[in-house]
Amino acid sequence: MKNLILSFLLITGSFSSFAQVVGENNTEFTRADTLRGSLRPERTNYDVKSYHLKLKVEPEKKFISGSNIIAFEVLNDMPVMQLDLFDNMKIDSIVYKNKNLDYRREFNAVFINFPEALQKGLKDSLQFYYHGHPKEALHAPWDGGFVWTEDDEGNPWVGVAVQGTGASLWYPNKDHQSDEPEEAQMDISVPNGLMDVSNGRFLGKTDLGNGFTEWRWKVVNPINNYDIMINVGNYVHFSDKYKDLDLDYYVLPYNLEKAKKQFEEVKDMMACFYEKMGPYPFPEDGYKLVEAPYLGMEHQSAVAYGNHYQNGYLGRDLSGTGIGLKWDFIIIHESGHEWFGNSITAKDIADMWIHEGFTSYTEAIYVECEWGKEEALEYLQGLRGNIANDVPIIGKYGVNSEGSGDMYYKGSNLLNTIRSIYDDDELWWNTLKDYTKTFRHQTVSTKQVEDFFNKPIETDLKPIFDQYLRHSSIPELQLKEENDQIWYRWKAEVKDFSMPVDVFIDGKEKRLRATSNWQKINSEEDDLGDIRVNKKEFYVDVRKM
Repeated sequence: MKNLILSFLLITGSFSSFAQVVGENNTEFTRADTLRGSLRPERTNYDVKSYHLKLKVEPEKKFISGSNIIAFEVLNDMPVMQLDLFDNMKIDSIVYKNKNLDYRREFNAVFINFPEALQKGLKDSLQFYYHGHPKEALHAPWDGGFVWTEDDEGNPWVGVAVQGTGASLWYPNKDHQSDEPEEAQMDISVPNGLMDVSNGRFLGKTDLGNGFTEWRWKVVNPINNYDIMINVGNYVHFSDKYKDLDLDYYVLPYNLEKAKKQFEEVKDMMACFYEKMGPYPFPEDGYKLVEAPYLGMEHQSAVAYGNHYQNGYLGRDLSGTGIGLKWDFIIIHESGHEWFGNSITAKDIADMWIHEGFTSYTEAIYVECEWGKEEALEYLQGLRGNIANDVPIIGKYGVNSEGSGDMYYKGSNLLNTIRSIYDDDELWWNTLKDYTKTFRHQTVSTKQVEDFFNKPIETDLKPIFDQYLRHSSIPELQLKEENDQIWYRWKAEVKDFSMPVDVFIDGKEKRLRATSNWQKINSEEDDLGDIRVNKKEFYVDVRKM
């Protein structure tokens, strides 16, 4: 859940999403934005292979210290490497081949100079030592940072949410979504009596003899930077299985019985998602829900859960239909990100609709599995009340700009419209599963997504994607009576826009191959009042002239 959230309005009663939207509505960008969002030789000359965090967390001081061992492969001769770490964090040293490297800092970028340019093909690593008081989040996950708090029994409880703001607010990395480490290990030391839960499989723990215990976790699949996570608390653990997939749950002790009941929904969700979207993308790393001191986040194989063991979104229904109160929003939405966002990741955050549009659509997928297609369509239609249609979904490339918060529900309604254009549910579900299989564990662009969903059908989806993603408004179907005939056309920003749409005429459904030019409806019906557009399946405006 992330990226967006136009504001904290959801909690207060209006539209809301889940996380930080970076650069939304910006028309001017700074040097810092470019350093964070662009791909220059200092970044593209190497490929990250792994991260190995060794970190001490001191909740009473709100302080972290340690290092990240960064393994990499040189793709082109490289005299200078860019890594990223927020400028409020202090660098102790950067060590390569037992020697300290020179570096300079510019905003949150760290430019590391090698004595001699590293040669293409070299596989090596460096160790980056640092410490500091990381940025705190005031309203996680709507803003990025650490959450330092206590549970109801007075024990320290620590969480982190960084999507959008940047993983470099707490550990050094190449903070760009185009490059994911192939694996990551987290060795996290916390005060005795507390537990750290991170991504992947538990490797073991060691009492360090200084009042701290080190908890070790490892991910063996590619993982994006903002998904790498720590959760520190007085957790208890219980487990379950879905088929061969391990389901592990870490919750506060006084919530154990509530969690055992609420998390039963995970198995129904997995059955649905396996059928409609394909197998869970990270079986080697398992699946976890971890109780968090904020609403939630899709941290890969360690999903943060803070919905207080209730259905809906903090007990609310974002669709206004009542359907959203039948299931736990955070379990379904954040777990849907394992397929869309974690397994398939946008190369540039300008394309974050690839995460949020598809994941918001998984909410409707789950509704359809449990209660049928009509309720799923009703749910999607209800969500349209949260869409602003004021800014294009896609942001500006290369400047760390995520675009519009409409990426969530305008994105999901776009996908439902594409499904309706397919007009073949078997083909639609097969295409969706083929999509998750084809791009499994990859980073992608909007063009790749458009081309993939365009291929199975004769209708050209390019103008449709263009209108919904790159323009603020949705197409308007105009209808008029003239010379005892009914005429129709599309009004849209995309030149020569065309899109099929279904209407009901005298109770019968008819597909119109509408374009930007006026056409006649071949029907004896000549009363505009008797024509109704199928707006449940097509997200469009209608104007009767």
